[in-house]
Amino acid sequence: MPTSPAGATPPTGPPTPPIPLAELLAREELGLRRIAGPADADLLWVHTSEMADPYPYLLGGELLLSAGVLLTDPDHYVGRLVEAGAAALGFGVRPVHETVPAALIEACDRQGLPLLEVPPETPFTTIARAVWRLMAEARHRELRRVTRAQQALATAAARPDPVPAVLHQLATQLGGRAVLLTARGQEVHAAGRRPDPEAAGALTRLARVVARERPGSPSSATDTHGGTHLSAYALGGGEGLVLALATRQRESGDHTVAGIAVVLLSLLAAPHQGADAAGRSAALVRMLLGASPAEVAPLLGSTGPWTVIHARRTDGAPANALTAGALGASLGTALVDAERGAGEAVRVLLGPGPEPARPTARPGGTAPDPARPTTQPGERAPQPARPTPRSGWTLGASAPTPVTALAAADAVAARALAHARATRAPLTVDAPTGGLAALVPPEQAAAHARALLAPLTTPLADTLRCWLSLHGSWDRTAVALGVHRNTVRQRIGRCGELLGVNLDDMDVRTELWFALRQT
Repeated sequence: MPTSPAGATPPTGPPTPPIPLAELLAREELGLRRIAGPADADLLWVHTSEMADPYPYLLGGELLLSAGVLLTDPDHYVGRLVEAGAAALGFGVRPVHETVPAALIEACDRQGLPLLEVPPETPFTTIARAVWRLMAEARHRELRRVTRAQQALATAAARPDPVPAVLHQLATQLGGRAVLLTARGQEVHAAGRRPDPEAAGALTRLARVVARERPGSPSSATDTHGGTHLSAYALGGGEGLVLALATRQRESGDHTVAGIAVVLLSLLAAPHQGADAAGRSAALVRMLLGASPAEVAPLLGSTGPWTVIHARRTDGAPANALTAGALGASLGTALVDAERGAGEAVRVLLGPGPEPARPTARPGGTAPDPARPTTQPGERAPQPARPTPRSGWTLGASAPTPVTALAAADAVAARALAHARATRAPLTVDAPTGGLAALVPPEQAAAHARALLAPLTTPLADTLRCWLSLHGSWDRTAVALGVHRNTVRQRIGRCGELLGVNLDDMDVRTELWFALRQT
């Protein structure tokens, strides 16, 4: 049995814009006539019911169509519809009722529910078709508007002053104010007509709600102040920048247009996010000039742990700087490499998660030094950020690693991505060595691995590693390596010959897997 809407989670709205009641009434061929209730209402659905109490079956926003078969108490009936959030009631006359009951008209007027008289010659299905047709037309208009806005915003992003240009274009598209704010409410750039001081203050407070200064902050928030609609969106990159919007009206598609601007601004604002980005740029320059990763680690703001992620579009389309930057923004990092050439995977470097709070000084004790770079007793070390699947992408991630081991982690992430593609998994994360394997000293394990695998060339070792990771599947290994399955068979057969072992033996496979994990 369905549950009462009062105790249920509010349903997600339909993927089409709401239809004003006036547009439906304007369809003269339907012969609909509003005889009670307000003239303004937005229709989200059409539902037909002859139940005495349809409340449990309504989602809210419906045009409910009924012939009043079980109508006995109009006042109670209308009250239940209003409580369920119905948008309007369409009452069909004949054959049950010759006219719309006067008590029903009075109840709708009293409780503010629009009441439509449906003539006998208009089937309920015809009304439903008309509403769906109006929704399709509205959806088409919305898509055209969003497409035009996307093109305008992308053109603005290509200008020499992209951030102000995008904000100006966004303010024009939405007909309001667009502001880029810091986490503390300081204005970085702004465009559009300034709202009144009270609305501007409310917008700044709303921006602080989504500023990513603490875990669990929402990515977006909305509010209304007087007649002004307010919205705030956190930009990617973990620096606390917020896009804040103030508009006089809220139209269908506004949220999508704002989302496009959020992605663009997340990419464009990254170079202007202060000392953190400057330090990373300095680290890159020093590495190009010959410095080791250990020497530049302090400039990155942390010695780790870092996670290397390799990514490809699930649909096989090449990733450009815009889509790769959006992926990095969604993962909370600006360290993205999408310029390695056509056909190459996008590489993302994900730093540690938010630093845990340092303990405060106890009465009579000494306050901790905020500049102290090392973890002290009573403090937790920075926790590695955890990569999560991203819609439209296939990801392979290394285990968290110190900055001095990023080259090895890069190779591990590449293998993890190949594994994810072969198994059609959205994300594969390489697990750090643990269990029994961790009991062997690393130096001894590495020496044993080198001796055992010495007969194999690098391509043969890579093929063997991939084949073992995929449980000996010829087809999946071929997909992961991008070669024919017969090539895989030939290489694995050659591995068995060079090593002088039977690869069908589980003990042999286990030992080889242990050795390959050390390389």
